[in-house]
Amino acid sequence: MIIEREQDVTAAALAVMERTSDPRLRQIMVSLVKHLHAFVRDVRLTEKEFRDATAIVAELGKLTTDTHNEVVLMAGSLGVSPLVCLLNNGDQGNTETDQSLLGPFWRLNSPRVENGGSIVRSETPGAPLFVSGRVVDRDGRPVAGAEVDVWHASPVGLYENQDPEQADMNLRGKFTTDQDGRFAFRSVMMVGYPIPTDGVVGRLLEAQGRHPYRPAHLHALIFKPGFKVLISQVYDPNDPHIDSDVQFGVTQALIGKFQRHDTPHPTAPDVATPWYSLDHTYRLEAGEAVLPRPPIK
Repeated sequence: MIIEREQDVTAAALAVMERTSDPRLRQIMVSLVKHLHAFVRDVRLTEKEFRDATAIVAELGKLTTDTHNEVVLMAGSLGVSPLVCLLNNGDQGNTETDQSLLGPFWRLNSPRVENGGSIVRSETPGAPLFVSGRVVDRDGRPVAGAEVDVWHASPVGLYENQDPEQADMNLRGKFTTDQDGRFAFRSVMMVGYPIPTDGVVGRLLEAQGRHPYRPAHLHALIFKPGFKVLISQVYDPNDPHIDSDVQFGVTQALIGKFQRHDTPHPTAPDVATPWYSLDHTYRLEAGEAVLPRPPIK
């Protein structure tokens, strides 16, 4: 098609997209062109703004490294990650789900730990935390032999890959559920933290007058053949940013019961007060067990 007016550009692009052989890719590309072109018309995008936008996309890629994923960070900051999650779980977003966004800090090869063991691998000041978890199916039956990968930020608000003061794989561990679907471990109480703001995402938040904080949370990725991989986060309801997560990830189903204890621990006399506990149940849905691509190494 020889372009005669601006409307012809969209028609020509859609005609090309319609020739895509794969049905799903064709559906995505046709819709993408329709919405992108409509967006450009809606905001009357200027040439300078277009050049700035393409530079930002390129910068997102350049800022993504083995230890930091700016693209995933931006997806969460725009609400895209949680929207995709909710649309694909919980009866297509109509019911509660234990699924959550993966986030930019999951690593593939966390070390295995025996049930009840500690995931603290270097000096990490903070209140002791004892986690007891249970993995069940949608009918509440225990899922034995499930692989539970957990990770969280330190009490200074940094994951170990961000912090040279922490040992490699600190506050990360992989457990296997017992016959009752249970697993347990010891760690330190996490805190809320600001997401990295030294890149594109930080400039966006500043321009919008938004804070960069995520409320305190515990990550888990649960793998068991015959079930869809569960990616979950459990949030501390007492965190001051519980209702204003910069990544839009907090749902009612993901709020945990972190309990503070000011009396001695019943079985660990070395534990100082206060200490915390979390007892949480994770529910798996039937499906194909496919691990996601790690956002960092």
